[in-house]
Amino acid sequence: MTRISHCFLILFLVAGTAGCGSPETPAEGSGDQVDLIVKGAHIVTMDAEGSVIADGAIVIDEGIILDIGSSADIEAKYSAAATLEGDKRIVMPGLVNGHSHAAMTLLRGVADDLALMDWLQNYIFPAEVEFVDPEFVRIGTELACWEMIRGGTTTFVDMYYYPDTIAEVVESSGMRALISATVIDQRSPDAENADDSIAKGNGFIERWQGKNSRITPIFGPHANYTLNAEQLKATRAAAMQYGVPISIHVSESPFELQYSQDTYGMTSIELYESIGFFEGPTIAAHVVWPTEDEIAMLARNKVGVIHNPTSNMKIASGISPVTAMLEAGVLMGIGTDGAASNNDLDLWEEMRLAALLQKVDRMDPRALPATTVLGMATSGGATAIGLGDTIGSLEIGKRADLIQVAFEDVHHVPTYDVISHLVYVTDEQDVASVVVDGKVLMKEHEMLTIDTDRVTAEATALAARIQAALQERNQGE
Repeated sequence: MTRISHCFLILFLVAGTAGCGSPETPAEGSGDQVDLIVKGAHIVTMDAEGSVIADGAIVIDEGIILDIGSSADIEAKYSAAATLEGDKRIVMPGLVNGHSHAAMTLLRGVADDLALMDWLQNYIFPAEVEFVDPEFVRIGTELACWEMIRGGTTTFVDMYYYPDTIAEVVESSGMRALISATVIDQRSPDAENADDSIAKGNGFIERWQGKNSRITPIFGPHANYTLNAEQLKATRAAAMQYGVPISIHVSESPFELQYSQDTYGMTSIELYESIGFFEGPTIAAHVVWPTEDEIAMLARNKVGVIHNPTSNMKIASGISPVTAMLEAGVLMGIGTDGAASNNDLDLWEEMRLAALLQKVDRMDPRALPATTVLGMATSGGATAIGLGDTIGSLEIGKRADLIQVAFEDVHHVPTYDVISHLVYVTDEQDVASVVVDGKVLMKEHEMLTIDTDRVTAEATALAARIQAALQERNQGE
């Protein structure tokens, strides 16, 4: 392999035209037959050594990365049924969105510029009870999967209602996901209370556990202000019974801090520690307000913390101490949250904002450098959600979840440092091709697994019905 430090990748995109290889065109070569070869001007592996391979190629067979090396070596050793050419393409692991509410794409912009509890209690919760049904979830999740694939996200952790419908969409779209059965102690679109939520979650786990290797069914207790301590313990017990993780909102806002102190005499994180909640795998979304002692708790319990900078900023929840958590050894990923509080699912934007927020918060430009934040969206994010042995880096034996990023737009000319450009320059529109589990989901910006015309028409029609109902309700008040 030709491995070079990313610091010395200079000016490789100032001339020439992009090569757009076709998966239908067999690769040249006379060696072993494989399913797919993906080439790149540079392969950003995100392995432990931070290896970058110039003029490289990745060999994929039966969904697994079989080999990685220089294009010349790979072409001499393998023949492929399909090839994605790599001129002006950076190949890297697919992005990992550690926290989302995918179907809320259909509530994008329905209520903006509000504090968290006002937004939730007066707008989102009522709208969900009124409008959310399996059709809403199907259309909204398809819209989200389209948006995420287009932007290079290959894996996401979701928390919403009707999880069977979400799983069906993920299965057909080709993405990888951890899908939560939402647990909340109030009337919701798919349950009456916490006990009903847990019972229905049990059924969801039983139906989907082991059914599809790309889909991991889990539990999603909403928060400690929508569930009491006994209900939280019951949800953890159910998760332990099935051996699945939990995704939950943790220490997100000043309201939650005050509620926890008033109700339990301790913070949210202290509460979870006291009831043994962290004894099983936990994915904690937000974590904006941890103390130094709580950060140590999170690290000790190997809790995966998911930073959601755009949502935290928009709802004025605060600035999460990401750098301090990383320094303490906390497992860190990055997420978008739902499109109703973001308002998009663009992880490139999240990376850029995450880095900039830490720099200005610490008044230190060295805080959260590009390599670190890119790790949060790939290898570190995969580890935080429990899939670090399977995805997140481009290494032999891992599942073939990867993307090609086009470095041909004007904002990539010249390129001195590939890693810097991925974090501080790249936009979701730069993603050219997406592969998950060895299957091409998007080829040179063309979606292959989602009927985008149908999804657009269905989403537009449903949004019109929601808008009309909201206007009628507002006129009656």
